[in-house]
Amino acid sequence: MPTSSAGILLYRLEEGAPPEVLIAHMGGPFWARKDAGAWSIPKGEYDPDEEGALDAALREFREELGVAAPDADYAELGTFAYSSGKRVTVFVADGSALALDGLAFGEFEMQWPPRSGRVQSFPEVDQVEWVRMDAARERLVKGQRPAIDALERHLADAQH
Repeated sequence: MPTSSAGILLYRLEEGAPPEVLIAHMGGPFWARKDAGAWSIPKGEYDPDEEGALDAALREFREELGVAAPDADYAELGTFAYSSGKRVTVFVADGSALALDGLAFGEFEMQWPPRSGRVQSFPEVDQVEWVRMDAARERLVKGQRPAIDALERHLADAQH
């Protein structure tokens, strides 16, 4: 059975400017000096038999960024499959009101350096930015890029 993840892709619309989305640079030594393909939407794994996808997405947003996701009307954007078979269900909402100050990134532990026997803590994400959708496409991990296309369609449909 494929792994299920859920996440939140916030967008903001400012008059006269292209839409922007909130993405997070993945933390830890593997991603430290990478940019292209090293960003993600705030998301994480969940068990569909134990938790709903939106509840999981909201929980993961708080765990990764240390703040609650905005109180907004969330729409399910779709479920996107990675080449590994992992599936991520993405929810979208207007995040214009979200302040990026006061973030407290969640942490994970791993053995580092490899085979050293030393366990170290690293932030799940180490940076969060609002970026234009074209820039997000290049920076996001490959399996999440179709969510940007889906968001563009969602925003276009909302205007009609």
